[in-house]
This record gives sequence, C-alpha cells and structure tokens, in this order.
Amino acid sequence: MVNYVVNPDAAYAVVEKIQSAGSNAIAIQADVSNEEQVISMYQQAILKFGTVDILVNNAGLQRDAAFHEMTLQQWQKVIDVNLTGQFLCAREAIKEFLKRGVVAGRSVAAGKIICISSVHQEIPWAGHANYAASKGGIMLLMKSIAQEYAPHQIRVNSICPGAIKTPINQKAWDTPEALNKLLELIPYQRIGQPDDIGKLAVWLASDDSDYITGASVFIDGGMTLYPGFSTNG
Repeated sequence: MVNYVVNPDAAYAVVEKIQSAGSNAIAIQADVSNEEQVISMYQQAILKFGTVDILVNNAGLQRDAAFHEMTLQQWQKVIDVNLTGQFLCAREAIKEFLKRGVVAGRSVAAGKIICISSVHQEIPWAGHANYAASKGGIMLLMKSIAQEYAPHQIRVNSICPGAIKTPINQKAWDTPEALNKLLELIPYQRIGQPDDIGKLAVWLASDDSDYITGASVFIDGGMTLYPGFSTNG
C-alpha cells in the first residue's frame, strides 16, 4: 500500500513498479496527521490485503525558519506530520498486529514498524528547530513502543539517514559547489542514495533482523562521527 497526499502520479508510478515486479499494490490518499484519514487508510489496506505486516513510517517535511521568527503554524505543521503522523500510523499498525498475532510460516514476528528518523534526532540543527524536535520525538516514541510491545513479538526500529539525494534537500547537492560543501560533513565522501535506505529497510523488515528492536540505525556516511574533529578540532 503506497500512501500519498498531493502527488497521485508519483504514487501510482510506484504502484506500477511494484506490480511489474510481480507483486500486488494499491495507492491510497491520506494525510497522516489526520486521525480519520489514517484509520480509513488502514481499513482500505486490510480490506484489500487481509492484514498489515510491515509499516514504514516515512512521511516527513520541513518548514524552516530562524527560531525567533518561526510561526506557530510552521512549528505545528512539522510536528503534526513528522511526529503525530508516526504516532497515528504506528498505533493503527499495532492494533492490527495484536489482533492477528504471529502467523506460522509468514514471519517469526507479529509485525514490524520502521520509523524514518534522521541524524538530526542526535545532531542539533540551527534554523530547523521544529524538524530536529520532531526527529528527537520519533526516537523516544520508537523506543517506548518497542519496549512496550516486544513481549508481543512486535519489532520497532528507526532508520536515521544523513544526507540523501532526494528533492527535499536538492539545494544541498545540485551544484558542484553545494555538493563539495556538503561532503565536508560526510567522512565517507559521497552523498547517500535512496537505494541505500531501501536496502536497510528491506533488511529491518525481514526475519534476518529478528533480534533487533528499539534500535536507531544511522545510515549517514559517518556524519554523526562529528568530522570537524577529525583533525583534532
């Protein structure tokens, strides 16, 4: 099930790609910060597929501003989508996991949730206080529900990307000058690709990672190694 808010063409392109690989897929429009729409989205997904096994909680956006100029609307929009959206989607997934339980031959877990966080759950980010606060909130939301539902064989983990080549941060990599400046923050000396995140998500969704829950997995080329100190500060 592919969720979208305002770009159906992109969602249906993903659906077509999944279908061309031999799997079944549908696209559903829902604002993850809206409780009624999230509940409806799950009802449609369960009606189509019978159950939900894996949630990738990846809706996110930015509304950047200097903190003293940040409006309540800018603050609230980011918290509503980035944090409340993850709460609502995870809550509905866990309801379904608890109802169904472990199905022999399907998975050794009753369900898996992958929260998409950021290196900024750990690294402060001036000019982006709302975004960093939302990601810090995701970290403890993830750990709290991982702790609460581990006895039910429900696994919850986070992927914490660094700089990934996606439209949200295009200004940081779309010119040689911007890219070189960005690479000063990345010891591994390359920008991440969406496939890097996808491969990690697949592993966390599989039984190969079954003994991992409550973990924040940083995938950042070493950005959280504080490269400014690599030459003794």
